[in-house]
Formats: sequence, structure tokens, C-alpha cells
Amino acid sequence: MKFKLIIFDLDGVLVDACEWHRLALNEALQEVCDYAISLDDHYETFNGIPTRVKLQILGDMGIVSKGQHKKIYDLKQENTIKLIKSKAKNRIEKIEMLHSLKEKGYFLACYTNSIRLTADLMLTKTGVVHLFDKIITNQDVVKSKPDPEGYVNLMEHFNVLPNQTLIIEDSPKGFEAARASKAKVIRVDNPDAVNIGLFRGIL
Repeated sequence: MKFKLIIFDLDGVLVDACEWHRLALNEALQEVCDYAISLDDHYETFNGIPTRVKLQILGDMGIVSKGQHKKIYDLKQENTIKLIKSKAKNRIEKIEMLHSLKEKGYFLACYTNSIRLTADLMLTKTGVVHLFDKIITNQDVVKSKPDPEGYVNLMEHFNVLPNQTLIIEDSPKGFEAARASKAKVIRVDNPDAVNIGLFRGIL
């Protein structure tokens, strides 16, 4: 078996939640400072990075003040939780995929730039949280994606080499982090592409 560890990103890979994060942040921004991130700016600059980093960028752009960060951040997390609770659901192809990979003896991990609360809720609501051997969020690292720290930490945790690790990513920042870890990377466009068929001819 060439690979021993398979690491999945969460938003945009296991769950189609990138739009939920965009909507949740824009709701908070509009309430606090009457501003919304455009779809183009979201995908070009903000997709796949933690909310705190997004707020730093918006602060550097002069759109939000330092004093507004906490209120926007808290509102965004509240909005995200509401969206997860109302929209997240089991996707049988994801459950079957993870079961199949686990039965074949692979270590399974998830590394996300989301916070622990929303990551655990999303994985629980979609019925797959129990299938992962390890879950890392942006609260478990010093440097979040695009830094490879989280991916490197997972390899060290499972005592595997980069050439024994396969990473599934979608966003530019996540792909950058995965490539920097020296692991093998599959980049997908959306969660619909992530099923057992994705691994045929690779594993």
C-alpha cells in the first residue's frame, strides 16, 4: 500500500459549505459596517482562510476597524452555526467512501481552516465525524493555511512520510498548504467530485 494517510479538507471537499461561510460573514459585515464581500473577491482573496485573517485583510483595506472585529467575528460564527443546523445533511456517498477507505486500512484525517465548534458540528450533522482518526482545525495550529503546519502535524501524529500521504483540497490557499507539505495532492472543484471513484487508479 503506497499511501497510509488520507487527509481531507472540510469546506468545499466533504461538505458544500463555502457558500455558507461567505453568507454568514457577509450578514455580519452588513449588520456592523454595511459592507459585503463580492463573489469575485471571495473566490480570489477570501475563500479558504480563517475568519480572523479575513477580518485582518478587511482591516488593512480600511473597511472594518479593529474595534469592530470581535462583534463581526461573533456574529459570523452565530450565523454559521444556524446555517449548518439548517442545511447540513448526510450524504451517503461520503459515508460509504470513508467506510471503504477505513476498511482498507488507511488512516483518515480532516484538516480545516474552520474553528473547532463549526467543524465538529458540520462533521456530526453530515454523519461522518466518527470515521476520522484525527481532526485538526485552525485553533490547533499556530499558522493556518496556506501554511502547511496542520498537514505536517498530521503526518507526524501518524508517523508517516509525505510520500505516504494523500491530501484532498479545493481552495487555492488549501492547495498551496497541501503542496508545501510535499504530500501527494488531489485538487477538486467541489464536494460532488469527492466519492470512492476519485481514488480509483490512485490507491
